[in-house]
Amino acid sequence: MIPISKPFIGEEEIARVIEVLRSGMIVQGDKVAEFERRFSAYIGSRHGIAVSNGTAALDIALKAIGVGEGDEVITTPFTFVATSNAILFQRSKPVFADIEEDTYNINPDDVMEKITPKTRAVVGVHLFGHPFDVRAILEICEDHKLMLIEDCAQAHGAEYNGKKVGSFGIGCFSFYATKNMTTSEGGMITCNDDDIAEKCRLLRSHGEVRKYEHVLLGHNMRMTNIQAVLGLAQLEKLDWMNEKRRKNAEFYEKNINVEGLRKPVEKSYAKHVYHQYVLLVEEDFTMTRDEFSKYLTENGVGNAIHYPKPVYLQPLYREIGYEKGLCPTAEYVAERVISIPVHPLLSEKELEKIVEVINGV
Repeated sequence: MIPISKPFIGEEEIARVIEVLRSGMIVQGDKVAEFERRFSAYIGSRHGIAVSNGTAALDIALKAIGVGEGDEVITTPFTFVATSNAILFQRSKPVFADIEEDTYNINPDDVMEKITPKTRAVVGVHLFGHPFDVRAILEICEDHKLMLIEDCAQAHGAEYNGKKVGSFGIGCFSFYATKNMTTSEGGMITCNDDDIAEKCRLLRSHGEVRKYEHVLLGHNMRMTNIQAVLGLAQLEKLDWMNEKRRKNAEFYEKNINVEGLRKPVEKSYAKHVYHQYVLLVEEDFTMTRDEFSKYLTENGVGNAIHYPKPVYLQPLYREIGYEKGLCPTAEYVAERVISIPVHPLLSEKELEKIVEVINGV
């Protein structure tokens, strides 16, 4: 079976982890600080705050900008549940804006429709490695005095008009094992505001300004030196890994030729880094999405559904009052998308097999 994803861990990562283990300083320390500096410089942000995972990054970012009970935060329903769960953690209400038909990213027109006097922020997701329309969302936020949080968990190194995502608002990254770069578990917040950055640092570690002096209610959401050296090694080859993803996607674009399968787009403003390569099974395809998934599996091609339903149709969200029909485009897309392997470790032979299987449907 050709795996849907596979982390690229080499001898350099192993050597650096061994070095940290032998040093005895395995918790948060100088390697974390170095990773923060190098990653934020890569993104083009003044600050980097390393945390335990991507969900922690979102939770801390929302707290740092003052989102709280009774507030509303607009976000996309078509992503992993962590994005909207982080809003619920603040005792705030996730307000779901529908998605674009081509990029599957949050639709700025529907964001405008969902703004109320209670709206405090917008959390946009750069889905599958393709940036959302940052300029359009930023203009809305500026006009309505809203904060912008960029969920960059799937978009390390992606660019909007030549500028890295995560440098426009408050960036929240995940370094989970399936991401474009990994620290096994881990996350990062990037921002340009000194006060927000300082509050994020306090929130990740018990609100501690100095040893045993605590000024606010914080978490234990720190990154370790072990994770940080993994991140440093991964960052050095991130551009290469992303370019390999882009070349794999280009191969699919040129060679997959089946009526009824819609391939991903790359808008003129975007540099897509293909965290996932997502096909959409249209109505005139020869089989349903689920039948196609079974066919791929039976023929040795790993695949996955990202995502099988909008977040608001998850049982948790149905229990708190969200109903079907809220975002029609997201509901339509969720019934039809399927992801195929695009990770940088795919060989030419594997790429050819994937295309052969798909074209032979």
